[in-house]
Amino acid sequence: MNYASIKRMDVANGPGVRMSLFVSGCTHYCKNCFNQEAWDFDYGEPFTEKEIEKIVSYVSGSYVSGLTILGGEPMEPQNQEGILPLLRRMKEVCPEKSIWIYTGYDFEKDILGRMAEELPYTKEILSYVDVMVDGEFIQELYHVSLRFKGSENQRIIMVQDSLREGKVVLWDGERQK
Repeated sequence: MNYASIKRMDVANGPGVRMSLFVSGCTHYCKNCFNQEAWDFDYGEPFTEKEIEKIVSYVSGSYVSGLTILGGEPMEPQNQEGILPLLRRMKEVCPEKSIWIYTGYDFEKDILGRMAEELPYTKEILSYVDVMVDGEFIQELYHVSLRFKGSENQRIIMVQDSLREGKVVLWDGERQK
């Protein structure tokens, strides 16, 4: 897996100050995507153990609320194997920090329905994720006032609550996860 960039301090992609990893590779090709250069799976640099340790050290700071992974598309089948070691390490070193993932895939249909059944990494990835913002970006549903999402169709899902309850539980905007 390659990554497009690492932002040490990000306040746009989840609550509080977060560290954000932008992975490379996406097959959604959303109209007016803010990060089109990251559609290419070969864009950027190789994601290695060095980057994992750098990210974990950044997130360990007391002022950092957690890690956000976006892209590109972190949940692309070929990117899942690349993000999994980072998620494992994060929960080992910083279990109190939240993990958010942005995906253009639909949580029920694609992530739980297809990927969790067909791909070897999806279920374990979900076990580490606190919040998932799902759904493709749709330009016609864009509003600048939306908090932590780009278009009205996207949902901010509390992953662990959703898995426990067997239905989608949306983030209420109050919890710091």
